[in-house]
Amino acid sequence: MATTTQLSTRPGPAPSPGPGAGPAPGPNPELARIRYGAGLIVASFVLMGAVFGVAVARFTAAADVTAVVGSVTTVVGTIVGAFFGVQIGSSGKDAAQAGQAKAEADRAQAESARAKAESTAQRALAKLDPREAADLVKDL
Repeated sequence: MATTTQLSTRPGPAPSPGPGAGPAPGPNPELARIRYGAGLIVASFVLMGAVFGVAVARFTAAADVTAVVGSVTTVVGTIVGAFFGVQIGSSGKDAAQAGQAKAEADRAQAESARAKAESTAQRALAKLDPREAADLVKDL
């Protein structure tokens, strides 16, 4: 005798994440850059194809077609180049800021370790006889 389990198809509340779950990750800026860049390249090729098609249909001389396509290609190439230049600069800025944050965290950790070592040394000197402590400090 086989038993079947029925699943409820009624909408219910979405399951909540566990107690250790953090906030949902935000949008990835690198993925957005890639997506916009790919869209820009595709749009550029479509535009170049359309300009070439119109130029070939409208003009009979090769020099005219070359002039029209060259003019539009120059403008589109400049815009696409500027877009990718800005994206590379932005990516470099993000990397530099991440490096700066790490360096600041390392500096704070080193400062904490230095303060702890100084406190330990002061406590150790406090346990010594005052004359021996003065001699030790002079030697350092």
